[in-house]
Amino acid sequence: MIKGIITLSLLLGVMYVQGQNYLTIANPKGPALGYASSSGVKILHIGKLYFKDLNKNGKLDKYEDWRLPVEERAKDLVSKMTVEQMAGLMLYSLHQAIPSHEGGFAAGTYNGQPFSKSGEAPSAISDQQKQFLQSDNLRHILITTVASPAVAAAWNNNVQAYVEGLPLGIPVNNSSDPRHVVQANAEFNAGAGGEISQWPDGLGMAATFDPGIVKQFGSIAAREYRALGITTALSPQVDLATEPRWYRLISTFGESPVLSADMARAYIDGFQTSVGGDEIKDGWGWTSVNAMVKHWPGGGPEEGGRDAHFAYGKYAVYPGKNFAAHTSPFVDGALKLGGKTKAAAAVMPYYTISYGIDPKGVGNGYSKYLLTDLLRGQYHYDGVICTDWMITGNEGAAPDVFEGKPWGMETKTVDERHYQALMAGVDQFGGNNDMKPVMAAYQMGVKEHGEAFMKERFQRSAVRLLKNIFRVGLFENPYLDSEKSKALVGNPEFMKAGFEAQLKSVVLLKNHGNVLPVTGRKTVYIPKIYYPMSKNWWGMATLPHFDYPVDTNTIKKYYNITNAPEKADFAIVFVASPVSGDNGYSAEDRKAGGNGYKPITLQYGMYKAVEAREQSIAAGDPVVAPAVKNRSYKNKEVMANNFMDLQTILDTRSVMNGKPVIVAVNVGKPMVFGEFEKRVDGLLVHFGVSTGALMEIISGKTAPSGLLPLQMPKDMATVEKQNEDVPYDMDCYEDADGHSYDFGYGLDWKGVIRDARNERYHK
Repeated sequence: MIKGIITLSLLLGVMYVQGQNYLTIANPKGPALGYASSSGVKILHIGKLYFKDLNKNGKLDKYEDWRLPVEERAKDLVSKMTVEQMAGLMLYSLHQAIPSHEGGFAAGTYNGQPFSKSGEAPSAISDQQKQFLQSDNLRHILITTVASPAVAAAWNNNVQAYVEGLPLGIPVNNSSDPRHVVQANAEFNAGAGGEISQWPDGLGMAATFDPGIVKQFGSIAAREYRALGITTALSPQVDLATEPRWYRLISTFGESPVLSADMARAYIDGFQTSVGGDEIKDGWGWTSVNAMVKHWPGGGPEEGGRDAHFAYGKYAVYPGKNFAAHTSPFVDGALKLGGKTKAAAAVMPYYTISYGIDPKGVGNGYSKYLLTDLLRGQYHYDGVICTDWMITGNEGAAPDVFEGKPWGMETKTVDERHYQALMAGVDQFGGNNDMKPVMAAYQMGVKEHGEAFMKERFQRSAVRLLKNIFRVGLFENPYLDSEKSKALVGNPEFMKAGFEAQLKSVVLLKNHGNVLPVTGRKTVYIPKIYYPMSKNWWGMATLPHFDYPVDTNTIKKYYNITNAPEKADFAIVFVASPVSGDNGYSAEDRKAGGNGYKPITLQYGMYKAVEAREQSIAAGDPVVAPAVKNRSYKNKEVMANNFMDLQTILDTRSVMNGKPVIVAVNVGKPMVFGEFEKRVDGLLVHFGVSTGALMEIISGKTAPSGLLPLQMPKDMATVEKQNEDVPYDMDCYEDADGHSYDFGYGLDWKGVIRDARNERYHK
């Protein structure tokens, strides 16, 4: 069959090339077309040009004509869609692993069997995926872990071939949370740490103070995403890091509105812009990835630092009246790009209720004021608005249970929540595979506003959603060559660029007596670290263990390692910044008659919240905790889970008998250094870089150049007194050498860094 096709194609002057269950056609003076031989799609030959007959009606429809503007194509396709098809387009899937996990998070089956018993290839489509693609008309999939780049590419081809055979042939828009950081550590970067180039997390990028690095990252990451079949990035996270206790600070660009806006612009320009032969139109093209910037209007000012993935953290507060600063990274960065694509393709509101900002007291995804009046009206944004995941689901039985997050709409039904979000201006529902509540919302709208109104409302969202699929070329060719994907993702050039960015993100805070760099083949003592039991977002526990915190094989490339401190020339202690024991809420406290709320500490040792507010700013949970009117944690105590990190530092100082002790801290958010700084000689902070990057700095092969993208507090009292919404409002820690650990501070081998970066980005 293929031989016959190739022979015919040569007579016609066009080459068909067979891929993995698909064909590609070299179209003269136009894009190459890719289609599955199994999908029933035919190729229309008009003049000297070729087009895909996606709806299989034997003629060229406007949406199939790649010569036409994207807007015209999208409107034509929408005119042919049923309400059910538009409703499916509004769905964004729950997290999908490739292959599906066999239980728990991202679980799935194959012909009713778990993957290991199914006999299927890892690139097969799961039962659940077939269900939501065909029955629910879903076309947006969130991907987490993949077996390999080649498997991801093959799975993409299988999925695209499957939907190409369905009515209208609308391709799938696959997406990903951040996956380029060194380690996967949470729900929002569950795909990270895999076979891909590795870069610093958001705070690490911010520590470079260099938007050029971030733009380079975006360009490289976009090419790797496209090789995995991913065409939308659920990033960047541009929330201002003004509340130092918030768990998600690690993925932000710090607390400077100006730096965050510049980084947001660079990141999105890098992801969305195709150049040269890769460009299709207006900067969009074959290497473009839609960026979904988050979390409008800024999720940073969480009261007390508690996170809105849980009911105990549902409120963002503005005691400093500083709401406008939090919108700056969006309106001055993400929506004002330097490249041709002009603005982020999509915006995600956060779960939070912006307390005192939204007049109805509902979560951002339900707020007509924030989405329609402000984002669309005042700032003229006409891209996609997609909710954060699971905002329409029912909340858990207690404030600390990880389930739905319908903040401000807790007493409404799932159907009513969908309707409220649609009327507020939402185009798409994150974490919903089911079309039924969207259709129920449609009927509610018909009853209130009439059929014509609701159909037009659905069409408006459908056009926005389809434009993001058209612009990146998926209607012409969504297929991938697995071998090319394997060669491109994580290739040496990309890995080198990521490693160089890691190097530039490390911040040297202290270098007493110029103990650093440690040159030559010295002998180093590295203590093991105690890791207490911990639980992830879904309640799955990691048992306590005692181990090296780094890859010692990497360190052996630089130094000799000894387990005997007396034989060592110096010591390096690798620790993590304090991880608060309860993350702001304790079921045990609630059972004991308290309100459940606890402090979030930024120090290792026991902390008593003497300076906390007497009365919380926001309170009230009408379903699971209606009696709690005050979320204050004043005078309650908490200790960091990893308090043994502090003891390890102090013990190392003792056993080294005056020989140099260097501490490298993996910092996820600000911390109090007063517990140990005076006892150590060298102090570096990093934001999740590799062991190799740290050793390049410590050994002197590379000079440190990173700057602090946020303040380090003097103590917990200043943390309690600062306003959640205001940057630069803490008293900063001053070390034994007289250096203040303030925003923009950092050392190189010569001393305090003062360069053009400090001049542009300052308090």
